[in-house]
Amino acid sequence: MKDTKALVAEFFGTMFLVIGGCGTAVLAGAKVGTLGVALAFGLSLLVMAYAIGHISGCHINPAVTLAMVLQRKFPIVKAAGYMAAQVIGGVVGALVIYFIAKGAPGFDITTGFATNGFGSASPGGFTLGAAILTELVMTALLTFVVLSTTSKKFPEGFGGIAAGLSLALIHMISIPVTNTSVNPARSIGVALLAGGLALSQLWVFILIPLVGGALGAGIYSMIEE
Repeated sequence: MKDTKALVAEFFGTMFLVIGGCGTAVLAGAKVGTLGVALAFGLSLLVMAYAIGHISGCHINPAVTLAMVLQRKFPIVKAAGYMAAQVIGGVVGALVIYFIAKGAPGFDITTGFATNGFGSASPGGFTLGAAILTELVMTALLTFVVLSTTSKKFPEGFGGIAAGLSLALIHMISIPVTNTSVNPARSIGVALLAGGLALSQLWVFILIPLVGGALGAGIYSMIEE
């Protein structure tokens, strides 16, 4: 029963993250801009950290789950279930956004659905190489911060704030490059619905954040006391 509740929490938390972050980009991006979208992602993570952290640990990101496994802070036997719940949550979140957004005149899911991309699909026209480096470094930074909040020496009760602000900062930096993934579940959800170029480039936003998660775990190992 406890494991089931944790999986439901991961599903719901990831759905909330996608609706909060991607939903802001799709439905209100023109009004709130890059800063507003970045804060929406950060606030979504911050809120969920306190809402479900005591139930599942609030990974809501396969890269975070992988980093936790590599640091032996989470059992590998549960990792696949967590990742599946996260991906399903991301897809359901994207569906919610779609059914709302299609009610607006002129909505085009292929160009305005908060998908990640490079080249012509990058908000700033950045290359594949720039996209890979961005997602690698930014995911490593995020997972490093999240792992740091699990330390016994980290101030109790402040983990959600650190993680949420980190995600907001990461989005401020990298939205112009890739529209910011750092989370395969977030990318999969919107890309599956948008299809086309977003779907063909999705491999980058699955593979590289996972590698970045492993890198973040490695960096944490080097400096952990």
